[in-house]
Amino acid sequence: MKRRLMACTAGVALGAAFGINAAAAADLLYAPGEDSRFNWDSYQAYADSHDLGGEQVTILGPWLGPDQDAFDTVLAYFGEAANVDVRYTGSDSMEQQIVVDAEAGSAPNVAVFPQPGLAADLAKRGFLTPLGADAEAWMKDNYAAGQSWVDLGSYKGKDGSKTFYAFPYKADVKSLVWYVPENFEDAGYEVPSTMEELKALTEQIVADGGTPWCIGLGSGAATGWPATDWVEDMMLRTQPADVYDQWVTNELPFNDPKVVGAIEEFGWFARNDDFVAGGAGAVASTDFRDSPKGMFSSPPQCYLHHQASFIPAFFPEGTEVGLDADFFYFPAYAEKDLGSPVLGAGTLFAITKDSPAAHAFIEFLETPIAHELWMSLEGGGFLTPLKSVNKEVYVTETRKALGDILFNATTFRFDGSDLMPGGVGAGSFWTGMVDYVGGKPAQEVADSIQTSWDALK
Repeated sequence: MKRRLMACTAGVALGAAFGINAAAAADLLYAPGEDSRFNWDSYQAYADSHDLGGEQVTILGPWLGPDQDAFDTVLAYFGEAANVDVRYTGSDSMEQQIVVDAEAGSAPNVAVFPQPGLAADLAKRGFLTPLGADAEAWMKDNYAAGQSWVDLGSYKGKDGSKTFYAFPYKADVKSLVWYVPENFEDAGYEVPSTMEELKALTEQIVADGGTPWCIGLGSGAATGWPATDWVEDMMLRTQPADVYDQWVTNELPFNDPKVVGAIEEFGWFARNDDFVAGGAGAVASTDFRDSPKGMFSSPPQCYLHHQASFIPAFFPEGTEVGLDADFFYFPAYAEKDLGSPVLGAGTLFAITKDSPAAHAFIEFLETPIAHELWMSLEGGGFLTPLKSVNKEVYVTETRKALGDILFNATTFRFDGSDLMPGGVGAGSFWTGMVDYVGGKPAQEVADSIQTSWDALK
């Protein structure tokens, strides 16, 4: 499934140096060796040790459009290096399709899971192939906060034992605060590096006559979900990561004091009329897509906005991230000494139909070149925690800065609501947060969410 992307006159000489023919070099976006930013040694070493003799490998994933174009670029190099016929199918109903295919015995060799919960369910049913101890050890040693990523891809199999089944590749970052640098400069504010400093800045903005935060939970039928990100971030900043893990599986009840405390940490920001544009009463009714716009008014209606890396899509047209708007890491408490946790999301690759080419593909994902290629492309917003990549390859300075947050994380945890049962994570958790910003006590809200979880058991 190679795509002719760019022919290069230098490809003949460079292709010979790297053991491929001129025609193959012309099929690749960068002829191996032509751009010194990339780790071509990793590509050549992989090619030298893999030859699958034209074996076909099928991959099902969620990517379409520009995302698929970017992934196709990576696959072209895998196909060339390993002598594999790669067939990728993108689907916007991938989650439903992979279950149907697995149950029918017609699964692809590899599936790309946007949510670990589905992968865990298929592993428990015996539909996934373990990736092996070597892959697990590699990830622990080579990804920043490596154990976090191993944990993300490890599930109980049909026999009840926990095994590394899914390879995390392509991450997203949620632990961000957005601001307008010009507003900060005009007011004399500095970017906070701890939660204590962020709270102090919040109070300082009020003392100076401004409003610190724009917060909106509105999202149609999904109203309330932005608050779940706040609570998840607060759980990681008030409790150790293992407590977070217990919470998302309900080993720690939702109405435990630790969880109630995290909800109230969110409330410190969201339930104070002085802290939020429009007052606390406007939080639930303000659409999350509209909420950051107050940062760009003159004078600013707010100075800060907590949201994931996708939110610039809803900034005023023409806004340039890094100039007109920027972000900083949603900081941890210095006094709690819990490191630098990062909340995010991402995709995981699992073998759903075992074959040598499927394992060869997972091994390709261990090479820096498999990450650097997508890092260099616009499509898909690729971020990676792989420590051996050249971060200068990132297509923009913004992407590089986001990558640095991921790279500097001491703990990475997947969006908690996505790991919970749908009736909770995409149900009572959402509505409970709306009730909470509306004035209902945190304990009462947490009790109600726990009741909904109990009803699912």
